[in-house]
Amino acid sequence: MLRISPAALLLLILSALLILSAPVPALAAPAPAQSRWVHTGPDGKLAYTRSPQGDRIPDFSSAGYHGGGVALPSVPTRTTVAPTGADDTPAIQAALDAVANLPLDTNGSRGAVQLAPGIFHLAANLHFSASGVVLRGAGDSGTTASTLELTGTPHLAIQIKGDFHQRELGPATTLTDAYIPAGATIIHVADASHIHPGDTLLITKPVTPAWIHFMQMDHLTRDGKPQVWINTDIKVRRRVASVTGNAITLEVPLTDSFDSQFYPGVQPPVVPIEVTGQIAETGLENLRIVAPDRSVDLNHDATFNGVQMDNLVDSWLRSVAFENTTNSVTIGANAERMTILQVDVTQHAAVSSAAKPADFSLNGAQILLDRCTGKGDSVFYVVTQPRSEGPVVVLHCRFLGDGHIEPHQRWSTGLLIDNCEVPGGGIDLMNRGSMGSGHGWTIGWSVLWNNTTGEITVQNPPGVINWSIGDQGDQKSAPMPTPGQPNNNPLLERGVVESEGKHVQPASLYLQQLRDRLGPKAIAAIGYK
Repeated sequence: MLRISPAALLLLILSALLILSAPVPALAAPAPAQSRWVHTGPDGKLAYTRSPQGDRIPDFSSAGYHGGGVALPSVPTRTTVAPTGADDTPAIQAALDAVANLPLDTNGSRGAVQLAPGIFHLAANLHFSASGVVLRGAGDSGTTASTLELTGTPHLAIQIKGDFHQRELGPATTLTDAYIPAGATIIHVADASHIHPGDTLLITKPVTPAWIHFMQMDHLTRDGKPQVWINTDIKVRRRVASVTGNAITLEVPLTDSFDSQFYPGVQPPVVPIEVTGQIAETGLENLRIVAPDRSVDLNHDATFNGVQMDNLVDSWLRSVAFENTTNSVTIGANAERMTILQVDVTQHAAVSSAAKPADFSLNGAQILLDRCTGKGDSVFYVVTQPRSEGPVVVLHCRFLGDGHIEPHQRWSTGLLIDNCEVPGGGIDLMNRGSMGSGHGWTIGWSVLWNNTTGEITVQNPPGVINWSIGDQGDQKSAPMPTPGQPNNNPLLERGVVESEGKHVQPASLYLQQLRDRLGPKAIAAIGYK
């Protein structure tokens, strides 16, 4: 038996007490998750990984009013309209027309028509088509709200639309790149001698039978009849930042890839153009638009709709609430550099048809949907439309109900869904197959970033990547849908999924891209810390 002297025993006890009383070193906090595709580089700015072909996640930061990072203006009131208790359409329209005839100030503004608090009856649609005109209410909720109540036969509440014209300014040149990757800002042409910084170019991506076959979109059928996916070329407008020899740097990246193997012998044209007729500095703000609460069958019923905006630039919707309007906000293909801020859509009315309405239908380029909300079932909260080249950003939005954010049809690119919540519904970047009239592949080169939703379907079209990064939700796999007939299609390839169930850094891709490009003042200008 081992014997220990009293002195040795005392020494052991003291040593144990010293060990127990020593401070425990703090465990290092786990490093925040980051994406392999875009992550913080050594200089504190984002660094991007490219595919073997050079494709990358695009820079979305040019989305928004004046290309992002610019505060929405406060436009002075020029005239005020109060409710009459009868049809107020003529009085409001007369006020809009009067402001439209005022001269533009140095900020490109004519002024605002101010609606007093109260309920205005609207038996027909309001419309304006001049730059610098704003329709503003006293608020979008509560007892001081200015409410446009839609009455009479179903109609659109408000149309804001310029008169778009486009003409060629000089001779066309052609693309010489064998492959232009998604996210690229540099293209090469045969002759750039007549192209200068500030010019607007029309760049054509040929849609050929070879490309449609590669995309597996040449066999869509519904009810035994063939469906057509895309039958016209895809055209994108971009401004020139600089020219070096025959290399052209664009202000806004291309959000689609161009692969010459699908148009052999074809030289895609690049044409300097002039765009006229787009109106600017127009807005709608601080009011409610309310339609009757009624069940709607979209296949048969005429509908009360909210706002349509097209052929305009550097314009906005701010603090507008829609209630029961079937299709609430529709942004057309010739809208550019728009911000839709803190707009709410509430749907009480039931939709009885399989077809669903859209709260926000976003086409055009450089569109930012920021801190918007919605509530309703059997609805698309956000959709894109055909051949939209973006970038389009949906940022910090929250939608309650069983609806989905879902690009709708016929190949759009450059969509970012960033920090959005759809807890009872889903977000889908998917092939819609023969749904509708042959919607097919709806979206490519698009990103879901740090969203929280019930379910997520992200699929990769042939030769294209869609990303789901830091998203929380049930990641689904699905075949191409074949409504009305048995579905024996195989499961489609899932998109790139990173950090499933765990958000990543940076917290917002759009805000970090904006900060990298324009600095912290740009973040503050749009209301973020």
